Amino acid sequence: MSFKNKVAIITGAGQGIGFEICKDLAKEGAKVILNDVSAELTSAAVSEINKQYIDSCVGMPGDAGDISFIRKMVAFAIEQFGSVDIAIANAGITLFGDFFTYPPESFFKIMQVNLAGSFFLAQAAAVEMKRQQTGGSILFTSSVTGHQAHKNLAAYGMSKAALEMLAKNLVIELSRFQINVNTISPGATLTERTLEDPDYQKIWSRITPMGRPAFVSDIANAALFLVSDKAKHITGQNLIIDGGWTSVSVSPE
Repeated sequence: MSFKNKVAIITGAGQGIGFEICKDLAKEGAKVILNDVSAELTSAAVSEINKQYIDSCVGMPGDAGDISFIRKMVAFAIEQFGSVDIAIANAGITLFGDFFTYPPESFFKIMQVNLAGSFFLAQAAAVEMKRQQTGGSILFTSSVTGHQAHKNLAAYGMSKAALEMLAKNLVIELSRFQINVNTISPGATLTERTLEDPDYQKIWSRITPMGRPAFVSDIANAALFLVSDKAKHITGQNLIIDGGWTSVSVSPE
């Protein structure tokens, strides 16, 4: 797999899965626009990648749910590198809460980042891909909670399931321009955030058929395949990466 001369935008990439995807794309020769809402995380992530792969990564901190910022980010990629070939809408937020008391502000915040952010990044990137006439790849980060019910995650799970329908629908719009669009659905994954829970790895190792949660590399490997030239005839699909958890759906409780 080679991404030489490819330009990629990845949101929510200051750490965890998004960062691993950026690092792997840079390793394979891509020029990467790395976005995170945290300027501090963005700066640290870009610095770490460029230490290994010189001048491969440029940071653009900002809110990936802000439509005006999304458009600026795509324009910035064109200005810096001349094209957009890959767009990965990885940014997302999780706000737990009981359905009976779930506040509207939490609901709309999730929909703005998880859904609007993904939709309008795909739109802005696809406009450029269409203009370039060289095709492209779009990838959304869904979740196993878009497939299996999870306590206190009704709004989040709904937003993730919607991304998979969005990918299917965009097949109609984008295929004639040689743009493929897919989703990945990570299960429990060891990241800086999840490891804040000291019991996370133990619990998910017990209930995951493969005996452990995913590493970020497990998710990044799948992402890179789906945005590579080897997957150009795959579109409108979802790939679950969860060690078999959705097959058995044992609750972490």
